[in-house]
Amino acid sequence: MRSLVFNTLFWSLSALFALVCYAAAWLPWRGPLMAIIIAYGATTRFCMHWIAGIPLEVRGHAPRGEPVIIAAKHQAYADGPLMVALAGDLNFVIGNGIEKFPLVNRIVKRAGATMVDAQGRSRAQGALKQSIDRIAEDHRPVLIYPEGGMAAVGVTRRYRKGVHMLYAELGRSVVPVATNLGLRWPEEEWEKHPGPAVIEFLEPIPPGLPREIFMQRLQDAIETRTRELEAEGQS
Repeated sequence: MRSLVFNTLFWSLSALFALVCYAAAWLPWRGPLMAIIIAYGATTRFCMHWIAGIPLEVRGHAPRGEPVIIAAKHQAYADGPLMVALAGDLNFVIGNGIEKFPLVNRIVKRAGATMVDAQGRSRAQGALKQSIDRIAEDHRPVLIYPEGGMAAVGVTRRYRKGVHMLYAELGRSVVPVATNLGLRWPEEEWEKHPGPAVIEFLEPIPPGLPREIFMQRLQDAIETRTRELEAEGQS
């Protein structure tokens, strides 16, 4: 019953926020749109806690307004809204699969997102490379999911080259992010499971590392800590 109430409210609010964001996306300023998106993230967190029974604990330093790359584990639909609520105005890399949601295409473009082809690796890297110069001039944090999509609890997907492309071309530190939110909000499942969830910002990886070393260090940091958080949430 709790899942039914939460899902009904969450998707209804999502539709309402999408309409408001779409209207704001036609304004000549980005500020109002980003304020609404951040409010959506905060509302998602509130509903998770008080309706679904999923209080969120945030560990580590969320880099608000800092020119870093946030490389995060992705286990639930709530990951994106929650990250915006925690880190504020973001420049984010997003797969073009989001286009299946009505109105979203204009919203994410007006918000300054970089949309890449989620189905084609070479085209995705090409789209990202074309956006590097624009991203370099933007001093907001950049959010990317290095696995390219959601992963189930206990699963490690292949880490894609796009995160290294950002790291190498922008010369910025990368903040790995681990989570166990998938225990409470499993991928695209309807059922939600009450209990605490954690998002943890880990020690930044400094710029300048060779690709192989960087990719291995990033994956080890995220996946090792995610497995630890999953075990903690199941105990």
